[in-house]
Amino acid sequence: HIALPAQERFDLELVKGKSWSGYNWYKGNANSLIQVNTDLPLRIDRAVDLGCHEGYPGHHVLNMLLERNLARAKGWVEYTVYPLYSPQSFIAEGSANAGIDLAFPGDERSAFEAAKLYPLAGLDPASAKSYGRLLDLLHLLAGARMTISANYLDGKIDRAAALDLLQEYQLVSRKRAEQTLSFTENYRSYVINYGLGQDMVTADLTRSGPAPAARWNRMEALLSQPTLPADLRH
Repeated sequence: HIALPAQERFDLELVKGKSWSGYNWYKGNANSLIQVNTDLPLRIDRAVDLGCHEGYPGHHVLNMLLERNLARAKGWVEYTVYPLYSPQSFIAEGSANAGIDLAFPGDERSAFEAAKLYPLAGLDPASAKSYGRLLDLLHLLAGARMTISANYLDGKIDRAAALDLLQEYQLVSRKRAEQTLSFTENYRSYVINYGLGQDMVTADLTRSGPAPAARWNRMEALLSQPTLPADLRH
């Protein structure tokens, strides 16, 4: 769907002691180091999530296109620097999350996981469809994380209350709630890029029409040219 440099590649590294679950360190010349945090067990759906978000069509692709189309082709050296707390991150995280459903629309994800990933993990492929429905329902709770994070950072609730609320409304274990809150403490308002960013990029892609090719073309445009949140169609 998106033409990439012939030399593009990434290296995968398993790490511990991080507040995030995955991270892309772009090294330049179409090469990335993608790290996956193994502090907590990874659910089967995280394979596709992280592969798309950190890799294709997520951060790995975004950084390659910015380097090729802007830094090299146009000589805009400012695009060799990535300011983390900037509107660029709203586009980066939003497109990386929206790219998951773009790459695996509808039931394609559950079918792929059942055919390829479940056997590798020793899981029953017959459970993939019902687990996919569960994930769709859990996604409806995603906004709770933003509300809890905002209330915690604003001092309206303390850490203990934030952890309890994350467990209750995100349906996660205590350890996973602690990791989530640790990310919020480290990156603070950055968390809004994932939820609102995904919603706004998805809305923009949807305005391109139902044809997958049109949505992919729009995604490539968002990733390969200067784009601000205000540029997104809704």
